[in-house]
Amino acid sequence: MALSSPARRGSRVRRQLPTSPWLFAAPGLLVTAVFVLYPFVSTVVNSFTDRRTLIPGRFVGLANYREMLHDDMFWIALRNSTLYVIGVVPALVILPLLLALLVQKHIPGIAFFRSAFYTPVVASIVVVGLIWVWLLDERGLVNSMLETLGAGPVGFLSDQWLILLSAMAVTVWKGLGYYMIIYLAALANVPRELHEAAAVDGAGAVRRFLTVTVPALRSTMVLVAALSSVSAFKVFSEVYLIANPTGGPAGEDTTLVMLVQRTGTGLSGRVGYASAISVVVFVITVVLMLLVLRADRKDEAQA
Repeated sequence: MALSSPARRGSRVRRQLPTSPWLFAAPGLLVTAVFVLYPFVSTVVNSFTDRRTLIPGRFVGLANYREMLHDDMFWIALRNSTLYVIGVVPALVILPLLLALLVQKHIPGIAFFRSAFYTPVVASIVVVGLIWVWLLDERGLVNSMLETLGAGPVGFLSDQWLILLSAMAVTVWKGLGYYMIIYLAALANVPRELHEAAAVDGAGAVRRFLTVTVPALRSTMVLVAALSSVSAFKVFSEVYLIANPTGGPAGEDTTLVMLVQRTGTGLSGRVGYASAISVVVFVITVVLMLLVLRADRKDEAQA
């Protein structure tokens, strides 16, 4: 009897083991369900209603999506978000890689430059935005230097297209250090033998970069492209701070996320219509990621 008791306890423990992983995962799953899954489902449901901030609303079907097709401000915001992706993503794929190549060398003092390049990443976007607003103001440092050179003041914060370009510059400047770290981790895994073999064959630095480094970092470049494209398409803070809450002159610099914020907030906020725009933003970001991944698979198949 004494020998059978431990056996029964062991069998009981084995029967309970399959449920123990769920106990460890339960807190994370609960947080995800409350703060991710429920808001997502709620947004999709609200997109089919005419809900406002203080009014529950009623089911209206696809009325919000049909209205979106005839909303000029929606198309302006879609244009600006698309241009943002086109302007920001190539810079955030190429420039951090070049920066990582510069700081990967083991020379005295290089740790200081790595930290300096990474500092904008940990800085608050509000602080970064205000610094750039002060720099680009009509009486700011940049215009003061241009006036000294005789170029005159430039309307970085008043011209429709210059506002968008200025916000892009802020996004690129703040993201350089983050993607540089990703590239540094990937460069550490590139075999030195490949570079040495290419050097023996007479390949110069540029040729080694194009024939050895870039192919070895293809998957990392795809990852950076996917992350930066989604982040750029959902841009809010940079444009909000540079162009002010109105979205620049006549709202011409409004992005999709700014339009969601402007439409769905306030006592008279149109939560249903803002939710419909949010669903469209989600669908487009998923499509962007799929396009990037498909292009990478196509290149690998051709290679």
